[in-house]
Parts: sequence; C-alpha cells; structure tokens
Amino acid sequence: MMRNWVLAILLSIAAIGISACGGGDSASGDGKSNSGEINIGYFPNLDHAAGIIGKQEGIFEEELEGTDVEFKNFPNGNDFIEALDSGDLDIGYVGPGPAINYHLSGGDVKILSGAANGATLIVSSEDSGIKSLDDFDRKSFCTPGNGCTHNVQLEIMLQELGLESNRVGGTVEHQSRVDPASMMVRFEQGEVDAAAAPEPWGTYLVEEMNANVVTEWDEVFLGETLPSVVLVTSEKFMEENPEKVKSVLAAHEKAVEFTGENEEETLNSVNDLVYELSQTQFSDDVLHNAWERMNITTEVSADALQSWADASYDLGFIEEEPDLEGLVDTSLLEEVTEDN
Repeated sequence: MMRNWVLAILLSIAAIGISACGGGDSASGDGKSNSGEINIGYFPNLDHAAGIIGKQEGIFEEELEGTDVEFKNFPNGNDFIEALDSGDLDIGYVGPGPAINYHLSGGDVKILSGAANGATLIVSSEDSGIKSLDDFDRKSFCTPGNGCTHNVQLEIMLQELGLESNRVGGTVEHQSRVDPASMMVRFEQGEVDAAAAPEPWGTYLVEEMNANVVTEWDEVFLGETLPSVVLVTSEKFMEENPEKVKSVLAAHEKAVEFTGENEEETLNSVNDLVYELSQTQFSDDVLHNAWERMNITTEVSADALQSWADASYDLGFIEEEPDLEGLVDTSLLEEVTEDN
C-alpha cells in the first residue's frame, strides 16, 4: 500500500511539474474572431471547478475561437505568480493570497472576477491529539505555500489563541510548499499533525484517512466571504488584449453557470482531471461532501480581501500596511454580464 501512495505522489509531481513548466493540453478553434495564443492557468482543486469545467467542456475554446488555447496546471500560488510575472502565463485561477502579495510587492496583476468562496478545511491526523485549535501547541501543520490563503487563515486563528508558528519563533511547526496531493502521504507517514487544506483534499483526508475536522470551512477566518479562488491577469495583458479577456470572462461565467446546473457532471469532470494529473481518484462521498464546503461564484468581496491582507500584515507576511486599491477590476466582467 505504501508503495502505491509513493508512486501516486511521484506521478503527481511529475505531471504537475511538466505542465507548470509549459507542457499541458492545448487546443485551437477554427474561427477567425481572435488570433494568436493564450495561456490559462488553474490548480487541480475542486474550488477551481469553473476553470476545470471551462477547459474540460471546451467552453474556453468556444469563446476564444481562432485563438490557440493552452492550459497549465500549478501545484501552488507561488509557481502561478512566477509564471504570470515571467509572461509564461496570461490569465488564470489562483488563490487571493498570492495575487495580493504580488500586487503589494509592485507586481502587475488584476483580479477580474471571483471563482469560488470557502473551500478551506482545517484537519488533523487521527493520532495527532489535535481536536481543536487550542491543541496546536508544539504540533505541526502544512499548507500549500508560505503566506498562502490557507496559511494566513489558520495562523490568524492561532494567533488569536496566543499561538504562533516557528516562522516567527513560535511553538507550532509550519511545513510550507506541500502540494495538496502530498498531504495524504505526510499524514500516513506521521510527518505532520495537521493541514490547512483546499478542497477536495481536506475532505479526502477526513473521509479516507479518518482525519479530524478541526475547523469547518464556514468557521475558518473569513470562510464564507473570502474568495478561495479568483480569476486574474496582468494589467498589461488586459490593456493589450481586452477582447480576449472578455472572451475568457464570458467562458468563465458560462462555466460557473454550468457547475450550478450540472453538479454530477462537474464533480466527475474534476475527478477525471485530478486522476489524470495525480493518479488519485476521489469517492462520491468525498466529492459531494467537499462540494458542500464551497460556493462557486463570480462574486468577489473587496472587503474580505482587505481583511485577509490586514491579517497577513498582522502575521508578518506583509511588511507594510496593505493598500489594495487598484487590485480588483471587474469592469470587463460587468461589460460581459451586460452583453449577455
């Protein structure tokens, strides 16, 4: 059994690594309404359902007819932002944390739309002794990235209890840059006690590995209002390719609508893609329970984003008081919505 777990993770890392370096599926339409290429990024997580459905159902290619469309999947927000910064990525789905951090560092990024709310679950391994956040003292936890959305959500709650991570000299060990597919192995091998996990990986740990639910998604800091996924691009790409961006937003809206009307097909489609990339297939219970822990939506709360940024500042992830003015720009989304 252990060999199967290790093999699955090696395959996951290989698949994700190849795609993040520029591989991945590509498709082109036969029309002539657009031209050139576009690279769209996403994560193999359930709360990226809009992006995944847009890819799997051909919605992006339909709206971007005549444009070569390439999809790239990423294991964490840091790699996504690096690709956006280098120009290897034009537009895509990422957690708000990396987008905010990049914006505050002077990076060129615009949040065009929300994609999902919720989808963060705090869980602990069966034998960790952690039943509540109060039990984290001298324990360890992992997240997909240092200062990522899930990391800040957990650490700000621990801070309120007088607990801090070893990043700032505290007694709680943080293991960062642990891609979600690797969390199951770390739990099984006893290398970590808890995780702030995106869905469906959090629910997978609960349903398949008997992990404890420490904090439900709607009780996590800003759980119901903070976008767990946003659709972003650079201002440069937005200004130079407004029609392409509007086409992506039109596809995004259709994909969000599809997920709301076709739950079973959406879950199966996400499951198939995750299996393709990680050799992990989720049970129906995992998928349906995880689906209940999020909302797929185009809405984006600027107030929630500011509150998250303020928390990140309080935790020391951000050096100066955050000013998010200019980060969110839903003008093209509003145009698309009006046109439809």
